[in-house]
Amino acid sequence: MAIVPHTPALNHTNNPPPAESRWECRVYPGQLSQTSQVRADLDTDLTRLLTLPGEVREEMVLCVSEMFANACEHSRSGQDPEGRVVRTLEAPVPGLVRVSIIDDGTRTDAAVDAVPGVPRRRTRQDWEQAERGRGLLMVGHLASRWGFRPVLDFPFCEGLGTVIWAEFTLPIPAAAGGTR
Repeated sequence: MAIVPHTPALNHTNNPPPAESRWECRVYPGQLSQTSQVRADLDTDLTRLLTLPGEVREEMVLCVSEMFANACEHSRSGQDPEGRVVRTLEAPVPGLVRVSIIDDGTRTDAAVDAVPGVPRRRTRQDWEQAERGRGLLMVGHLASRWGFRPVLDFPFCEGLGTVIWAEFTLPIPAAAGGTR
């Protein structure tokens, strides 16, 4: 008698995974000069979603470029000449697309905040004069949800990298035949 019950494996010839569930991740040098390439690659990858409205695609590309710039600015990805940033793209359930940016971890200089976030202690005048710090605020307005987490959630792995993600809910297309 087996201690662990045996469950038959899925037959992938009969139940293939959805073709658009996950795209190959892309790796970029952690340099702000790569932002246009990140944007172009995401736009290309999103073309596989034939029902994706242009406005949603533009919002996703804008958010990802902000998330990429944040990773370059606030992590070792942009500090280290060998630094890298990884971009992932997936559709975990129908009608939802999640894009993630993964950085190389905490910078060595203490002057840079390592936790992604929107500046909270700014006055109206500070916001009006600020040249930076609006990227994640914009992501928060355009994405359905966004957040961040450590690459590995173990106390002894702290600082090894951060995953910042944004989810976009796709509009439901109108029924072709109408309703009765």
